Formats: sequence, structure tokens, C-alpha cells
Amino acid sequence: MSPAIALAFLPLVVTLLVRYRHHFRLLVHTVLLRSLRDYLSGLRIEERAFSYVLTHALPGDPTQILTTLDHWSSHCEYLSHMGPVKGQILIRLVEEKTPACVLELGTYCGYSTLLIARALPPGSRLLTVERDPRTAVVAEKLIRLAGFDERTVELIVGSSEEVIPRLRTQYQLSRADLVLLAHRPRCYLRDLQLLEAHALLPAGATVLADHVLFPGAPRFLQYAKSCGRYRCRLHHTGLPDFPAIKDGIAQLTYAGPG
Repeated sequence: MSPAIALAFLPLVVTLLVRYRHHFRLLVHTVLLRSLRDYLSGLRIEERAFSYVLTHALPGDPTQILTTLDHWSSHCEYLSHMGPVKGQILIRLVEEKTPACVLELGTYCGYSTLLIARALPPGSRLLTVERDPRTAVVAEKLIRLAGFDERTVELIVGSSEEVIPRLRTQYQLSRADLVLLAHRPRCYLRDLQLLEAHALLPAGATVLADHVLFPGAPRFLQYAKSCGRYRCRLHHTGLPDFPAIKDGIAQLTYAGPG
């Protein structure tokens, strides 16, 4: 490319960098710096975060563990977790709905799992599904460190597509009063339809879906709004530690299969 052509594109490049500077920072933190630290330490970010929690939080105190993870993400390495702002939406709904059973698809490091478990009424149950075995090991340690046993929080390792059809027979889950979709947005529609097909959503069940605006789940939102089986509400938020990047949590209320 000649210097003249390069100079012609320079204003466009500068404009894009300024307009999407927050996205560029996010890319640097979640891809470049994270990959470098993974290579240098031999550990994943979730494993490094857990080591930080072990030295900075008290076992058996889920609130302090959550605060420690927020501090780690803000001051050490961006964790790509739910964060406190979205977390308040989740906590409020769990407290309002008092679900007997919650299903979480996408445990990740266990942050949202602890939020749910801490807000559950006595005797309620949380099943959380994580497809990555190495990430699941970290989440399991974090959940048990916070003081929740398997009667309250059961972690299932496997893909949501394979686990959902087995929930009723293998895990004795007959209904999920509240479902959190926090894994891969491109899988949200498929998994919602699987939950419907296996009659795991009772009338009045709440489905929360994170990251529906960034990176986005347009097909999921279109289906939820047009199929006639859900009342939809969108909570507008930003990404944790990157509030200028707009995101949202979709809250669906299931009206039944009719």
C-alpha cells in the first residue's frame, strides 16, 4: 500500500479507534493480556482469581468472596463475570420469586452461582451447568469454599444441549422456577426451546438471559417477543468495569405452552 493511500485511510482509523476505544480496551484485556498471563503463569484467569480469593477472603463468607472477585476484576485482571450491577438484578428476582429450584446454564467461575445461592430461601436447590471441566473445577472449589454443599448447589459438568434432556431423569429436576442463561448467547434460543420441549418450565417461571445486547442474542430476543409464550422486559446495563459498553439482561416470564 502506498503512503498516499495509507494517509487517506488514517482519519477513518483514528475515528474508529476513538469511537470504539472501550471495545478496544476490552479486547486488549480479554484476549491479549489474558493470553500473555495464561502463558506466563501456566494458569487460567479463573485459577488465578481463585488463588487471590484464597488469600483475601474468609471461607464460609459468600459476600466477602463476591466482593473479593469484584476487586480482582477491577484492580487486577478483568474477569468477564456478571458483576455487582447485574448481580443486584439477579438477587432481587431470586428474593422476589423465592424459587424452589433454580437452573443456571454457564457456571463459569461461580460468581453468579454464589449470588443465587446466597439469596435462595431455605430448602431450595440450585443446579448449575458448566461445559468446561477445568473451569468447573475452579467453580466447584469456590462454591464449597463459600459454604454451600451439594444439597443446595449441585454442579453438573457437560454441555447444556446434552444435560437439559437428562435433568428430569438423572438429576430429579421436574421444574425450574428460575433459569439463568449465562453461557453462550448463540445457544440461548436452542436451550430455551429444549427447556420448553422437556416441560421444565412451569407457568410463571422466570428466565433471565445475560449478554443479550453485547455480544448479543438477537434470535433469542426475537423468538421470546414473537412466540406469544413470554412477557419480556429488558434491563439495560453496562459491562462490569466497562460501563460505556452497553449490555442488557432479558427477563422473560413464561405464560405456558398454550
